[in-house]
Amino acid sequence: MLGQRGVPLAGRGKAPAHRSIAKFRKRHLSALGHVFVQVLELCQAAGMLTLGRVALDGTKVRANASRRKAMSYAWMSEKQKIFAEEVSALLAEAEQIDHDEDAEFDRDDKGYGLPALLVRRESRLAKITQVRAVLEAQAKEQGAAQAQQRAKAAGKDEETVALRAAAAGDRAVPKLAAQRNFTDPESRIMKTADGSFHQCFNAQAVVDEDYQVIVATDLNNCAVDSQTLVPMTEQISADTGLVPNLLLADAGYCSQANLEAAEQITTECGTHFLIATGRLEHDEPARATPTGRIPNGFTLKQRMACKLCTTAG
Repeated sequence: MLGQRGVPLAGRGKAPAHRSIAKFRKRHLSALGHVFVQVLELCQAAGMLTLGRVALDGTKVRANASRRKAMSYAWMSEKQKIFAEEVSALLAEAEQIDHDEDAEFDRDDKGYGLPALLVRRESRLAKITQVRAVLEAQAKEQGAAQAQQRAKAAGKDEETVALRAAAAGDRAVPKLAAQRNFTDPESRIMKTADGSFHQCFNAQAVVDEDYQVIVATDLNNCAVDSQTLVPMTEQISADTGLVPNLLLADAGYCSQANLEAAEQITTECGTHFLIATGRLEHDEPARATPTGRIPNGFTLKQRMACKLCTTAG
């Protein structure tokens, strides 16, 4: 991998610094956007991509940020008041000191600037105010979107939908537990495989069975996997121009919305899904389900559980 003017990003056996990689990506962003698709085209030409069976899974990737830098809206609201009071007190104290020194030494600006304590308080107050405003803006946007969806579902006209969305947006406030990280605002606190909580991103990948070729990827800040099933399925087609015959996913992707979407995608595109309906231990036998023809009254989850107990499942 070469950097600017053909200079290598790193010597043999050495890893480039993260800043070098970031600058390289920014400089060649338009070209890099097509690299992944070009690799898949080469794999297809070499007969390494069949899409007979693919598997989707996700993993939590640690962000370069500490969870101790994530503050809740309630904490920010309280600290904003405290810092504002402290800054006012420090400013009043500084004003009094200036007055006393002017009386004793005459007026003379020595260029010493603000006291360090005051600078720290002011900077922290400014940062908290900024992050708090972002949370409030997000809450208003989410409130408006939810009200818009409800109004559309109720069959309201466009004007009523817009008015309800605007009103809901004005009333919406962040939940007291809503958090935002000061170091990496895009990351979120997520539970990792070891059972602990860290600032993370959720990385998703779909892999083709035959040669383990990755055919779709995503990185998001949503802790749950269920919201990515449909977008990742659509991305397979966008990246390869093909649709898989069968997609496998674990219990993290099992939801009513996904089961309904899977039924629709199977009808429209021919892609079948096997989604685990619950978590089983490695040596635990599959839960007992009816064999033979699936009863008409079964829910989508029960129907999927029956599919999992077939030979193919």
